[in-house]
Amino acid sequence: MSSKKRMLLPALALAVTAALSGCTQGGSAGEAGSKTINIYQGKVEISDQLQEMKQVYEKSHPGVTLNIQSVGGGTDYAASLKSRFSAGAQPDIFTISGFQERDLWLEYLEDLSDQPWVAHMDQVSKDPMSAEGKLYGFPLNYEGYGFLYNKDIFKEAGVTEIPKTLSELEDAAKKIKDAGYTPFVNAYAEWWVLGNHNVNVPFARQDDPEAFMTKLDEGSADIVNNKIFDGWLDLLDLTLKYGNANPLTTDYNTQMSTFANGEAAMTQQGNWVQPTLDGINPDLNVGMMPMPISDDAQANDKLFVGVPTYWVINKDSPVKEEAKELLDWMAGTPEGQQFLTEKFQFIPAFNHIKTNTEEIGPLGSDLIAYIQDGKALNWYFQQLPIGTPQDYANQMQSYIAGRDTREQLLNNLQASYDNLKVR
Repeated sequence: MSSKKRMLLPALALAVTAALSGCTQGGSAGEAGSKTINIYQGKVEISDQLQEMKQVYEKSHPGVTLNIQSVGGGTDYAASLKSRFSAGAQPDIFTISGFQERDLWLEYLEDLSDQPWVAHMDQVSKDPMSAEGKLYGFPLNYEGYGFLYNKDIFKEAGVTEIPKTLSELEDAAKKIKDAGYTPFVNAYAEWWVLGNHNVNVPFARQDDPEAFMTKLDEGSADIVNNKIFDGWLDLLDLTLKYGNANPLTTDYNTQMSTFANGEAAMTQQGNWVQPTLDGINPDLNVGMMPMPISDDAQANDKLFVGVPTYWVINKDSPVKEEAKELLDWMAGTPEGQQFLTEKFQFIPAFNHIKTNTEEIGPLGSDLIAYIQDGKALNWYFQQLPIGTPQDYANQMQSYIAGRDTREQLLNNLQASYDNLKVR
């Protein structure tokens, strides 16, 4: 798009105790007129919980079967989804991100503007999936990320305050290393850890991210000479200096097991991993903290918040009315809302759904506190030119491997943006 519609940070109305098997083509009719809704989704963290939801939903909706396939983690969900459509195995419900991915998939999407749950969406969750006055997506949740940290390791190592500057973070890493722990476990084998969440840091930390990206489009700003990008690389270098061996072959599953088992003190992830951590170590004393890129504590003391994905309905699905009923059940019934909050441990993107913060775990609770305090920044990687995050990840991996210098990396990031932007 020549002009990007930027996301505005939500002013979430949060109360004190509240926060917010393969896939066949289309739906199918089975015995005695039963119908199957094929769901292809990318959040592997809730795959078990979705299977539980399947059982509950099918029991209360006789004649409807949910065929849910979860793809993600070490698999490129976006690429696998494209392969499904190319092969003619189109799901009835699938997940995409907003903005650029919305435009990429728009011809396949059912208009959901008239659905009852739309009235309970804040504008920030509408914008990424709105086009020409229509809404095309069901927002699963708000999510946020930063560094996760093991509170028990911090205490044992004598780190008494959450590091909010780059210098404080290095001091903490030294203490943790001296205490016999790996300070950081880095899953830099995963493109999205780098190309989505990590590279979002310098974009979101610009004084005016929207203006900066517009100037990048126009060619009047550049990444190479931007001080914030330089500070961001200082942070990346620090995670490598005090990180695990072989970060480029460390995948998501290894990252989670290493961190949950108390072998590393910090790792870059978000509140969406709470179910995964609970499954490995339910007693893990975990919190979420900022990703500092300078010695300005106030500027650094932020987490990054956005709507990660939307469930959308294939407009050509023969069971799209049944698919709409499922989404309405998830947002509009106590049973469905329980899955969004308690089971999935999500922060709902619907302002009528309330949940006790204890139900969503410590990571969600920390995130809510940051949102309530106005200390949250947006996700801008969803608005980068299509293909840029994956390209950025490749370039960052080359830098991590020692093949490129810092200057070469910054020049490569700029060249990638220039090559992929819509002229």
